[in-house]
Amino acid sequence: MLFFESYSPVFDTFVLGNAPVKQLATGFDWTEGPVWFGDANCLLFSDIPNNRIMRWTPGAGISTYRQPSNYANGHTRDRQGRLISCEHGTRRVTRTELDGSVTVIADSFEGKRLNSPNDVVVKSDGTIWFSDPHYGIMTDYEGYKSEQELPCNVYRVDPASGAITAVITDMNGPNGLAFSPDETKLYVADTGRMFGSDEQHIRVHDCSEEGKISGARVFHSIKPGMADGFRLDTDGNVWSSAADGVHCISPGGELLGKLLVPELVSNICFGGRAKHQLFITATTSIYSITLNRNGAVCP
Repeated sequence: MLFFESYSPVFDTFVLGNAPVKQLATGFDWTEGPVWFGDANCLLFSDIPNNRIMRWTPGAGISTYRQPSNYANGHTRDRQGRLISCEHGTRRVTRTELDGSVTVIADSFEGKRLNSPNDVVVKSDGTIWFSDPHYGIMTDYEGYKSEQELPCNVYRVDPASGAITAVITDMNGPNGLAFSPDETKLYVADTGRMFGSDEQHIRVHDCSEEGKISGARVFHSIKPGMADGFRLDTDGNVWSSAADGVHCISPGGELLGKLLVPELVSNICFGGRAKHQLFITATTSIYSITLNRNGAVCP
């Protein structure tokens, strides 16, 4: 059974013919936010409607990491190995400390409650960047239906002072985000308003060493479906969710190929012993594939 489509000879070198897409577990309602913990040899991911964070461990399978999870969505790790989570139910970003306690990173901006933090990444200088669309407060499916108090922005948090800055304020529904390997570019998906028909695409922005954002332009539009979440490999190729699987896009915005997945894909992350495995959250299941690629530093 064919598990990929190639649109460039270079993509043929990324995929191993004897390493197809594999389903690791199923039976969830809507999976998102995969993050690999190499030191614990496990994958964490969210089953949002069931209000839980799940754990998949090679050889042991599925277990529950945290329930309730406050309807957590996206996750990453900071440079100290701590779990950073976006919570719809509490409308906040949190950090799970190494002793298991939970610290609130952000829950408001200029005196108003955040919407429903969605995806999060940590830059090498320790700054925490997260998207805050309205998806988790528009219905009761992935949180609690609530009044929207702020526009849908992307924020940066200074770890030393705790200061929160709105760095992108002109998107309808900022969603997945990731830095280029050298951190000079920030990619952000705009998935539009929940009950609208806005244009949906991945935008790329220039990012200075001081964290200033400039030069916004459209990088790529996923078809079919949309870019919910994505991560980059060490050469700067973007691996993005799509309706028919995972799309691989060159640093220049060219579609190189697709990994075909039988469910709607939400997010991906690199993991495994050499960050050469791609883990995929897709509707009711999680999948993986071993690639001839290595993920960039961003978990």
